[in-house]
Amino acid sequence: MKTEKEKMIAGEYYLAGDSVLIKERRKAKNLLHRLNVIEYRITKKAREIIQELIPNAGTNLYIEPPFHCDYGYNIVCGDNVYFNVNCVVLDCAPIKIGSNVFFAPNVQIYTANHPLEAELRKTLENALSVTIGDDCWIGGNTVICPGVNIGKGCVIGAGSVVTKDIPDNSLAVGNPAKVIKKLNSTLEKHN
Repeated sequence: MKTEKEKMIAGEYYLAGDSVLIKERRKAKNLLHRLNVIEYRITKKAREIIQELIPNAGTNLYIEPPFHCDYGYNIVCGDNVYFNVNCVVLDCAPIKIGSNVFFAPNVQIYTANHPLEAELRKTLENALSVTIGDDCWIGGNTVICPGVNIGKGCVIGAGSVVTKDIPDNSLAVGNPAKVIKKLNSTLEKHN
């Protein structure tokens, strides 16, 4: 029989009030408090907190506080990932972020999802993974909804709400975000 944590990570309905999940969210909130309030400047101690909070990150993960997440361990980052101020990452399901990805202020990534049926919603929720490819720039105040995949080399315009997958090398803007232009990859541009 699966634990509530296993169900959560697998995208199945789970009980968010499970004692293990509550304990793990509390641990993340304590680390975030230390990062956001006590070590608000990026110091050696702040980097240690980030490493404990997000253990599945490549080199050069930079977080400009304040930053908020549910668990931290479900965030998987490549190298050279930058979160500007006030980003919110609800990582109930895995969030996979490639290398060289930049998040402007107030970006929100949601994996948390809730049943449409009111009775189920009272007790259960589920979460859907989000993937962001290498070399992306996510503009300020963007919301990335549960289950979305953003391809490599994409730019998401400020204020966008990404409700569907975005293909590689696309400029997408709006609410809901729509691809308005295909972008040339740097490699194609230089050859």
